[in-house]
Amino acid sequence: MLHKPKWIRTSWQQTSEARQVRAILREKHLYTVCEESSCPNRGECYNRGTCTFLIMGSICTRGCRFCDVTHGHPLPLDPSEPEKVAYSIRELGVKYAVITSVDRDDLPDFGAAHFAETIESVKRITPGVKIEVLTPDFQNSKRSIDTVLQAGPDVFAHNLETVRRMTRKVRDKRADYDRSLEVLSYVAGRSTPVLVKSGIMAGLGETDDEVIETLEDIYHAGARSITIGQYLAPNKYSYPVDRYVHPDMFSEYKQKAVSIGYEFVMSGPQIRSSYHADEQLKGF
Repeated sequence: MLHKPKWIRTSWQQTSEARQVRAILREKHLYTVCEESSCPNRGECYNRGTCTFLIMGSICTRGCRFCDVTHGHPLPLDPSEPEKVAYSIRELGVKYAVITSVDRDDLPDFGAAHFAETIESVKRITPGVKIEVLTPDFQNSKRSIDTVLQAGPDVFAHNLETVRRMTRKVRDKRADYDRSLEVLSYVAGRSTPVLVKSGIMAGLGETDDEVIETLEDIYHAGARSITIGQYLAPNKYSYPVDRYVHPDMFSEYKQKAVSIGYEFVMSGPQIRSSYHADEQLKGF
């Protein structure tokens, strides 16, 4: 087992803001990706009064080896969830909401309509809130993608997670590198005004050159916002960490991404796809 370097370790103190977030989530029986994926930044985000909502339950139909979310047979959708999310956002005073989900390959539209209903509820109940959706690939269903886009999110994100060579090793067999690029490309090619975003992890076994190649692939697919973070195995059964990338290398990744043409780049050991996500719209 690799020794975890000091730049990876995090510590936080739970404040009244963090307690308020947890209380509201418990009251409305909502999930967050912060908890379900054991995100190392959840303390900081809770203390800032923010979180990323995980809709459509906490059970995923896919079983990616890097993820801590439970996989299996999901429960039926909660029709009241879209409004619960919207009212929670209002109570928390959130100005920028990130909404993501488990994969729902069991649903005819893969959960697209539920995404759209959640976006519409947030817009109706908390007007002015910026909305980012971090979606599954919807099996590259154009109809499902259009359903989400028509609801009017400000940012459409879909993560490639890793480089081409590592995709089959760490992502579920139903996930595909080129399919994910096609999703990004389709969204970027639509007339809907939306910022296209993606994210990858380092430390799964890829080389630095492969990271750069992936950044180029994602950019050419149409994404203009990118996050690059260190992979951390959430439990002993997860895919093992291959290396801990030094912060200086993450800085090099960022410099390369900027030179490629990205307009917003977050790159660092503790960066996750929704970390400080509100900052990316400042220049748009």
